[in-house]
Amino acid sequence: MPTKRDYYEVLELDREADESAIKSAYRKLARKYHPDVNPGNHEAEEKFKEVAEAYEVLSDKDKRQVYDRYGHEALNGGGPGGGPGFEGFGGFGDIFDIFFNGAQGGRGRGGAQRGADLRYDLEVTLEEAYTGVEKAVRLQRIETCETCAGSGAAPGTKPITCTGCGGQGQIRHTQNTILGTFSTMAPCARCGGTGRTVPSPCPTCQGQGRARKIREFTINVRAGVDDGMRFQYPGEGESGALGGPPGDLYVFFHVKKHPLFERQDQDLYVEIPISYTQAALGDEVSVPTLSGEKGTITVPEGTQTGSVFRLRGQGMPDVGGRGGKGDLHVAVKVDVPTRLSEEEKKLLRQLAGLRGEKPTHEHKGLFERIKEAVVGE
Repeated sequence: MPTKRDYYEVLELDREADESAIKSAYRKLARKYHPDVNPGNHEAEEKFKEVAEAYEVLSDKDKRQVYDRYGHEALNGGGPGGGPGFEGFGGFGDIFDIFFNGAQGGRGRGGAQRGADLRYDLEVTLEEAYTGVEKAVRLQRIETCETCAGSGAAPGTKPITCTGCGGQGQIRHTQNTILGTFSTMAPCARCGGTGRTVPSPCPTCQGQGRARKIREFTINVRAGVDDGMRFQYPGEGESGALGGPPGDLYVFFHVKKHPLFERQDQDLYVEIPISYTQAALGDEVSVPTLSGEKGTITVPEGTQTGSVFRLRGQGMPDVGGRGGKGDLHVAVKVDVPTRLSEEEKKLLRQLAGLRGEKPTHEHKGLFERIKEAVVGE
């Protein structure tokens, strides 16, 4: 076994260095010898490991105390017992802090990764929600690169096995301590945990294996869909990385307000005007429907404004496809004319007389105006 250098010498520090100086020296040397900065340089890689090992000990108060008192032997299991053990080669945590701003970069990366889910907001009319419809939409999503078929390598080339980890995507670090031998695994810094490198990146995706595309997509709008509903379309999200499965597409539906109909669950509501003669004498009245079928209601004699009639099965269909529809509720509003012809006025005066009505001056409705017209004559 080669003789270990003094940890203070490795970090170019004196023995009185404080925590801040130790961390500053470590960051400086880690950047200098990092494998990404020195690809293929075995000597730099060994120095990088040596710097990380020194920092792991000197940055820990208890470990540093044991090292200052007993040297390397205490940490390798050959010195006095009872001291704190060396819990593993953990310097890579700070290494990732240096190069990835504390997010620990590619730690845990490597292997296939599922693609991201997508959201699409689709607006439909109430008529489209009633019948169901297919809508063509344009989606922007990340897909497997067509130029390199997802390999990330330029045409005519291919990725190669990472020489840093032998294609494993991780590097094992073993350390002998007073408590025994400990091993830790860390993503390979050279390949980012993928186990491969791309010497000649694809010009389309810059070696990522995926590229952003705009695609036409047909969304099947189910009959009966309601405002705020969400449907999942499996596998229609973004493509996965490194051969991972695609994500899903979630479509959120927004149903436009209708000028005539209001909706509550599967039931529809509409208000229609009827004349005062229809309200008084009764009639068969046509009603608009979303189905396009002819709808009629029977208005009995003496119908008042606000009366509600129901047409069964003329509401919205069940979005679950279990069959059946809601109902159409029809509210009538008696439409009193604001202008009358002389013939109409004459007939209404006769009606008022037959009913023995003598409207007072305080209540100026239709019949008050009739009375005033009579007096004026």
